[in-house]
Amino acid sequence: MTDLQLNSVSRRGLLGVFAATALVAAPTYTNAFGLLKGAGDIRRIRMYSGRTGESIDTIYWIEGEYIPEVVKEINNFMRDWRTDDVVKMDPRNFDIMAAAHRLMDVNEPYMLLSGYRSPKTNAMLRSHSKGVAKNSLHMKGQAADLRLQSRSVGQMAKAATACASGGVGKYSRSNFVHMDCGPVRSWGG
Repeated sequence: MTDLQLNSVSRRGLLGVFAATALVAAPTYTNAFGLLKGAGDIRRIRMYSGRTGESIDTIYWIEGEYIPEVVKEINNFMRDWRTDDVVKMDPRNFDIMAAAHRLMDVNEPYMLLSGYRSPKTNAMLRSHSKGVAKNSLHMKGQAADLRLQSRSVGQMAKAATACASGGVGKYSRSNFVHMDCGPVRSWGG
């Protein structure tokens, strides 16, 4: 092959990679990464909890299927650490979190500040802060409050918003981003 042919193949290959990345980085609301279902898709989530000292780094989706045992592990990890209550989290939220993580191109795991919240915990937090919703999606297992040391709240929110798959709240003063799989909307500053 000539140098010209090698450069042409390389450029074409790079364009293909960029196109594939764009598809992966743009999940739909109904099923994040839906375009790649059955196409060898692997989804991974990496988090740690400063509250419990636990961490999780796992592949939870392979070839168009959630892995039930792994989803249970994630549910346990995202439990209400104050009450130890565990619920079935909505896996669409894992998809949003994973897609945003991939868009930011980081290896650092998310720090999970809040996943599931029992009604008791939500009421307690609400009594101390006006920023806690009465009918929070945290109580339905559909939300997570996350932080990254290597990315700003603005960068995280921009990545989550690019997924166009749920709610994104910026909490700059508290240095975290809320991601949920409810209706598409955004708030905060």
